[in-house]
Amino acid sequence: FPMGVLSCMKYLMFIFNVLVFAGGTCLAGVGVWVAVDPSGFQDIVAARAVLSVGAWLLLAVGIALSLLGFLGCFGALRRSRPLLLL
Repeated sequence: FPMGVLSCMKYLMFIFNVLVFAGGTCLAGVGVWVAVDPSGFQDIVAARAVLSVGAWLLLAVGIALSLLGFLGCFGALRRSRPLLLL
């Protein structure tokens, strides 16, 4: 491939991973918000147990996506194949 295409792919992968990181951070933030102050969400979800499990699930998925996005950004900048495959 020409050098310009590889450079473009590197930056596109970086931007995609930044978006994954931002989405994961937002999910983790919502999970913390629901876990700390569930009163606003109790109107939507009838059962308290479902709300609690949902908050922890959002938090876990958000942290996992944030970590994955961070490692992807780092792998894209360093051109590290193992980090990108992870």
